[in-house]
Amino acid sequence: MTEMDWSAVGLSIRLAVLTTLILLVFAVPLAAWLAYSRRRWTVVVEAVVALPLVLPPTVLGFYILVALGNRSPIGQWWTELTGSPLAFTFTGLLIASVVYSLPFAVQPLIASFVTVDRRLIEASTVLGRSWAATLVRVVIPLSRTGLTTAAVLTFAHTIGEFGVVLMVGGNIPGETRTVAISIYDSVQAFDYATAATTSLWLLGFSVVILAVTYGLNRKGRPTWPRA
Repeated sequence: MTEMDWSAVGLSIRLAVLTTLILLVFAVPLAAWLAYSRRRWTVVVEAVVALPLVLPPTVLGFYILVALGNRSPIGQWWTELTGSPLAFTFTGLLIASVVYSLPFAVQPLIASFVTVDRRLIEASTVLGRSWAATLVRVVIPLSRTGLTTAAVLTFAHTIGEFGVVLMVGGNIPGETRTVAISIYDSVQAFDYATAATTSLWLLGFSVVILAVTYGLNRKGRPTWPRA
């Protein structure tokens, strides 16, 4: 029996933190555009953003691997720029995680943005504020619950990723070996004790994350009147 792979846990946490930070930067303006745009083809963009929810992780991981491979324009450009490949590296793993977790950041934000009183947005526009200023000063402060939910779900989802990270990052200890892959390796080696310990840690972590999220979302909800 081997001990729990704490290096894989640490790598997963680092991957989740970076993925969450990057996605919040890009997801906020994207979600605002999807929430308020009246263009007909907005639904096409929203469908593309939601694709990771319905595509098998191995399919999505395969396409990302092809896009980042040494024969692709992106992979060749990155290799010429840095001297190292994208596929089977932490950087490639980060890109895959951002793509895979995109809907988990965007959809809670859209749901939160559409509940903001339209009159407040119109009043900000009448006062001469730009779209970006209105988003920062009006919409985002009134959408703290959506921001919290997006951040927590993105972080938790990244921690538990398996199919996409295995396809794009492989299983390189200290570089691309995440906690989910560590559990898989333990099962493959018939080390069920280590797999159970790591799985229990991941289960407890997920329960705490979801409990905190639901607890924050319940604040300010109306309660049923007492008789």
